[in-house]
Amino acid sequence: MHKNINNPLTNRKKKGYGHIREKVTESELIDFIEEHKDQYPVQKMCEVLAVPRSSYYGSLEKTTSKRELENQELTQEIQRIHLESKARYGAPKIHKTLSNNGVCLSLKRVQLRKAGIRSITREKYRPFPSKEKVVQLGNLLKRDFSTCTINEKWVADITYIPTVKDGWCYLASVLDLHSKKIVGYSFSRFMTSELVIEALENACFSQKPRKGLILHTDLGSQYTSSEFTQHVQKYGIRQSFSQKGCPYDNACIESFHAILKKEEVYHTQYTDYRAAKLAMFQFIEDWYNRNRIHSSIGYQTPQAMEDQIRRTA
Repeated sequence: MHKNINNPLTNRKKKGYGHIREKVTESELIDFIEEHKDQYPVQKMCEVLAVPRSSYYGSLEKTTSKRELENQELTQEIQRIHLESKARYGAPKIHKTLSNNGVCLSLKRVQLRKAGIRSITREKYRPFPSKEKVVQLGNLLKRDFSTCTINEKWVADITYIPTVKDGWCYLASVLDLHSKKIVGYSFSRFMTSELVIEALENACFSQKPRKGLILHTDLGSQYTSSEFTQHVQKYGIRQSFSQKGCPYDNACIESFHAILKKEEVYHTQYTDYRAAKLAMFQFIEDWYNRNRIHSSIGYQTPQAMEDQIRRTA
């Protein structure tokens, strides 16, 4: 008769539970059961909390649980961020953006597949190595990509952009290793020394670097030309060159061009040079420099990183 006297289920209304139960609505208890049904048996929770199982199951037919409503709102926010990034963000960056917006949740809960979305990716094009003999020049960088501030070390390179009417066009980019910002670039139908000179001029005009800055490039004829060297010397810049056949020496600018291809070029067919040039401007200035967060600089944008340094200088 008294064998269950110490069972907490039979004593649930003792020790103040009945008084506490009066202050909690049945709908609140049902929401609690719904949120924890993956952790505990529904029958046991209904019994412990004095909620009829018929009330719990009946509520599921009438209303959507608080957890489900939160998940629906979360999915909508994930889709919004994904859309604003033009499908360029995956779960880690969406999670960080949500966190920056005051939405605290685990990375695991940012389930992109349930939202029916995924980050756009594509294999990077890998050109065949050149057999042309190249004179080796000095490598000042030596794969030391560490920096203390902006305008200390820049890296530069050229990449190919296809168009329908005008064939291959060329983008020359200059990247600051500290902020990851594209500080200068130039777009042309021809891969000439003028292309890389214009990119360098744009970078120097916008950044106004001090003398002694290191500019690292590959051994392409545009970067080793006497015309380019004259402009480098004019600004007191020290030139550094990759070893022949060593793309890792200039990995950071290679990484930027890979991002450009994966997030923009591979998903667009440019009609002509003008359309491609506009797209490059929008990607670099509007998206990459000012809106795309980068894990390597603490999930900031390159422009925000630069602005922060200039304010404290």
